[in-house]
Amino acid sequence: MARKSDYFGLGYLVSVILAIIPFTAWLCGVITRFSEGKIVAALLRFFFGFTIIWICDLILMIVSKHILRLLNV
Repeated sequence: MARKSDYFGLGYLVSVILAIIPFTAWLCGVITRFSEGKIVAALLRFFFGFTIIWICDLILMIVSKHILRLLNV
């Protein structure tokens, strides 16, 4: 089973570039969580996306090639 890419199925390099820019990381994070049906995670990203969540996304995107997945329920 192939693992889906982050940020709308875009490649790794494009996702890293989007994760580096705070506003695009916030916007893409909120939109992807709403599209996945994870309302609570989307709201957390909406309100706290420019803080620790952005830093965690950036570190995880570079190190493990995926963004932070909160509430994988």
